[in-house]
Amino acid sequence: MLRYILQRLLMMIPTLLGVAILVFLMLRLMGGDPVEVMLRGEGANVSQQIIEAERVRLGLDRPIIVQFGKWLGGMVTGDFGISMWTGNPVSQEIASRLQLSIQVAVMATILAVLIAIPLGTLSALYKDTWIDHVIRVVSIAGLGIPSFWLGMIIILLLLSYFQWHPPVTFTPLLENPRENLSQLIWPALAVGYRYSAVATRMMRSTLLEVLQEDYIRTARAKGVYERLVVMRHALSNAMLPVVTVVGLEFAFLIGGLVVTEQVFNLNGIGKLFVQAVTRSDFTMVQSLVLLVAVFFIVVNFIIDLLYAWLDPRIRYR
Repeated sequence: MLRYILQRLLMMIPTLLGVAILVFLMLRLMGGDPVEVMLRGEGANVSQQIIEAERVRLGLDRPIIVQFGKWLGGMVTGDFGISMWTGNPVSQEIASRLQLSIQVAVMATILAVLIAIPLGTLSALYKDTWIDHVIRVVSIAGLGIPSFWLGMIIILLLLSYFQWHPPVTFTPLLENPRENLSQLIWPALAVGYRYSAVATRMMRSTLLEVLQEDYIRTARAKGVYERLVVMRHALSNAMLPVVTVVGLEFAFLIGGLVVTEQVFNLNGIGKLFVQAVTRSDFTMVQSLVLLVAVFFIVVNFIIDLLYAWLDPRIRYR
């Protein structure tokens, strides 16, 4: 198992390096001067000397290879540079929003798993019964209803029937758990419902396929209790595709909650992403893209480990 983990860790290094190079070059090939956008974007009359001085201050006058080397070296030490728009360290801007986005993603994932695995299992075990039909309707509705629209409905219901609205400012969980959860439970519920619909459909289809396998029929022929057949033999193999869906959806939620954050007035990573792109803040954009890439790579690494744990044959191959 240790060798398997080391192999996966070594594969992460060239992937991260390739993402860093691609992101850095793509932003430079897009064209446009971020300094001019920042200083002249509102129609301000700024002299060319001031623009050149600002480019020198930000290091944009240096060759691309030098800029990339400085940025890459800073990443190793945790220094992602200075935001071209706010003038604050990029790491500080991201850290102030990352906790919120991660908490919403974690809460949505927990809700989705708690909903999807039982419902998907019941739907497969009671195939073509009224239970299966109800669960399929619920899951299809989750796929069809946008999470931001569901979020707006939740806010309208809270305002109309309870005269209550979530807090405007973010409060850390450890500082005030009640206020924190009262703000983030609703976006997590809105996102988690759609999330659970995808996982429920996957759980149902994979479990139905596994229940048709020869080893399941053999276990039943030996007189093993049906509950043991499902829990010990079927679920572990049916969980492999579900783990993939859950992991990738979690990584997507870190930077993909742009509209949901706007609906619930959350100042998270998705909102910061939009602001950075709008302002042509190259330093912020490349750091955010790399951050999301790191999350995807780490989540894939965890998925590989879960695969090896659920099915030991994988690590031996």
